[in-house]
Amino acid sequence: MLLAIDIGNTNITLGLWNGRAWEQQWRLRTVREKTVDEYGIELTSLLQTYQLTNGPEQVIIASVVPTLNPVFARTSQRYLQKTAVFVHHNLDLGITIKTDNPAEVGVDRLANAVAVHNAYPGPGIVLDMGTATKFDIISAAGELCGGVIAPGLRLAADSLTQRAAQLRGVALEAPPQVIGTNTVHAIQSGLIFGYVSLIEGMIARLRAAHPDRERPLRIIGTGGQLELLADHLTFLDIIDPWLTLTGLRLINDRLIKEEG
Repeated sequence: MLLAIDIGNTNITLGLWNGRAWEQQWRLRTVREKTVDEYGIELTSLLQTYQLTNGPEQVIIASVVPTLNPVFARTSQRYLQKTAVFVHHNLDLGITIKTDNPAEVGVDRLANAVAVHNAYPGPGIVLDMGTATKFDIISAAGELCGGVIAPGLRLAADSLTQRAAQLRGVALEAPPQVIGTNTVHAIQSGLIFGYVSLIEGMIARLRAAHPDRERPLRIIGTGGQLELLADHLTFLDIIDPWLTLTGLRLINDRLIKEEG
């Protein structure tokens, strides 16, 4: 049994893999102030709730929140009696990182690239909507060629209402029409349809610049905020909410084979 953990700035996504399928998956809020014991109690409670009493044999973690790395390392050791493996760019991931500085690439992006190269072979573009909206370019040869990073939808919404005195927070949902006839609908249109347009425009530009642009490209969507726009992103070929966890599972499989 493998426990895969993706620590993001907004959410922590966890999945328990039994060797054939995901037994269970969870999303938790990322709270930087939580202690080892708080995360440990939360984790063991999840396992007990779903009667997963045996616990994991391996733990693999992708984290973009460095301050939580030692917390989860100790949580895994103390509450699961396992030494967690943390993904980094120097591991043999089975892909080539063709960016200027591979150490700067978020490990969630590395895991996504591994997942796409193995689960959806061929050239592709990953749209990952989390705290940031990220686009990553994967070649048919398994190269992470680079990408684009923009503010996430909720980040943009929070910034707008915090910095504009006369604007207030609204539900992140599409208004009845693109032309807002009141302030709430005007904000919703700018956020929802504005981000749809941003994504459509970037995908068009990235298609044209992709190193394998002469071949059919898959567009794969993932991330905790994708559901807010999924109905409007009709060009997506695949929606895989657990893409990063799949990448972590594949990385763990590769590491086990290397050890064997």
